[in-house]
Amino acid sequence: MPSMAGYVVAVLLALPLALLPSHPVLAAPDTPSPPEAVMEAITASPTPSSPTQVLVGAYINDIQQIDFKTNNYIIDLYVWFRWTDPDLDPSKTMEFMNRFASDDNLRETLYDSPQKMPDGSLYAIVRYQGLFSTKFYLGNYPFDTQNLRVMMEDTVSGSGRQVYAPDGEKSIAMNPEVTLPGFSVGTPIMQVAENTYPTNFGDLSQPKAETYSRIALSIPVTRPALPMSLKTFVPILLIVACASFVFFVRPRYVEGRIGLGITALLTLVALQLTSGASLPDVDYLTMLDKMFLLAYLFIIITLGRVVLTSWRGTDKRAETAIARGDHVWAAMLLIAYFAANLLIVFNALS
Repeated sequence: MPSMAGYVVAVLLALPLALLPSHPVLAAPDTPSPPEAVMEAITASPTPSSPTQVLVGAYINDIQQIDFKTNNYIIDLYVWFRWTDPDLDPSKTMEFMNRFASDDNLRETLYDSPQKMPDGSLYAIVRYQGLFSTKFYLGNYPFDTQNLRVMMEDTVSGSGRQVYAPDGEKSIAMNPEVTLPGFSVGTPIMQVAENTYPTNFGDLSQPKAETYSRIALSIPVTRPALPMSLKTFVPILLIVACASFVFFVRPRYVEGRIGLGITALLTLVALQLTSGASLPDVDYLTMLDKMFLLAYLFIIITLGRVVLTSWRGTDKRAETAIARGDHVWAAMLLIAYFAANLLIVFNALS
């Protein structure tokens, strides 16, 4: 029987880990050098004027909700712009690229026209309150960290005409009174990147796809580790502990032992259904799913042990041998169960 217990331990510890696919980087083909006449024409041609720099800043006024089932969240924020070219008004032409259900969003410009600043630049500010969308990754749930993103681009001018830049070190700030129930809100960051679309959108004046300057705001939110652990893992551990009591019931009470295991199994199923009610259907296993699978495996193996020993008779000698073996099984299964859970947590957080 110890060899059988060792086999069970090996089964519990052999939880497969997801492997990230590697993507090979393709080398760019060699480009032949242009003819000498072409190089002279390029050298002789006038250098195009540099794009207008638009300084951008943002103030996160509030984060009102997160809906993981529909992958969206509500953010209330102010965005301001400073620039010098009077022919531009980025406050009018800026577009939020990841807005969700735009009919429910509110956008208002605080000034009817750009304001003149003491340094001669132009200034405008926009307040936006509405839904934004991103695809949440829940592989580490409930220890996951999510980034609430706000993506902005100009709808008219590409990066050859204007480029965004953060407005100094304090280009992004957040209301210190912002709270999000069930989450800890981190420090927001602002990044500027170039985004090139694989199409010219049918514009015949653009022979190739144009590059646009993009502003990306990111607000990290995390779930508090200790409260989430108590709410999520303690019920599972209690069910597993109740299932392990099967090994300490006298072997002659087969019906009672099986009834205890089946009750624990049904309770675990109900718990899993309720714990995932607020999450979307994803095509991968979350950390919580893996822990539920381990608990299922623990209970099934426990019931299998009871069924196998029920055929060995009810005389005193057989009952003593079964009880002694049950204690070994209980110790080995619990050790293997906790070791496998620690392995899952370590793999998720590393």
